[in-house]
Amino acid sequence: MELALDGDGAALRLCLERIAPPRRDAPVTFDLPRMETARDAATAAGAVLEAVAEGELTPTEGAHIMELVETFRRTLETSELEARVAALEGGAT
Repeated sequence: MELALDGDGAALRLCLERIAPPRRDAPVTFDLPRMETARDAATAAGAVLEAVAEGELTPTEGAHIMELVETFRRTLETSELEARVAALEGGAT
């Protein structure tokens, strides 16, 4: 620590690696069902929960995948709503 405070670059790097280690996420191998509609997200969420329950995924991995599923579901839902609004507006004119 003293060397790092005195400006020793190697000692500073070592201290920083101990205080704030670089994040090391590992890729997750999981067959997520295809999602083409917002409704498909329920099937995908069920598959994630089942994989966690069976020990195929850790709870943390499952939570991260669920965040992705939810984000994609909202994107699909927004796209579907835009299409419905456009269809309604086209029929109104």
